[in-house]
Amino acid sequence: MSTSIRKVKTADLELKDRLVSIQRVTKVTKGGRTFSFSAIVVVGNENGIVGYGLGKSNEVTSAIAKGIEDAKKNLIKVPILNKTLPHEQVARYGGATVYMRPASPGTGVKAGGAMRAVLETVGVHDVLAKSKGSSNPHNLVKATFEALTQLRDARTIAQQRGISLDKVFNG
Repeated sequence: MSTSIRKVKTADLELKDRLVSIQRVTKVTKGGRTFSFSAIVVVGNENGIVGYGLGKSNEVTSAIAKGIEDAKKNLIKVPILNKTLPHEQVARYGGATVYMRPASPGTGVKAGGAMRAVLETVGVHDVLAKSKGSSNPHNLVKATFEALTQLRDARTIAQQRGISLDKVFNG
């Protein structure tokens, strides 16, 4: 099954950025240690559009700025139904496995770490999520994005199959 990635243009979007994690990287050379920083940043409009980016630099602020610029280049559109997900989804990236499930209104975002940052930035308010395996923030963010790109709403399914919306639900 081929999933089409829904790319989005950055023009006239109010994007909010969120820092997922920042790491200090040490390079040992003949002259001593050189410190640099890498930052994972998630940007989104809290209404179905989200992107992530990685920035590396010798200063924290410029690493975050580079991450934001990279994130704006990788925006995707995610279907959101009543402030939750349209259906359950499982995805893997590297050693990280994520499981996301829609929740009833008022539940909140029950997710940890990197998944929480991505889900809140995309605009999901009620979701039950679990990450298994690796807790590496790089792989967790990528696995969460993999799951979000696989989500489809009922209209999309009806269009792909060439049937009515009623037939999707009632068979």
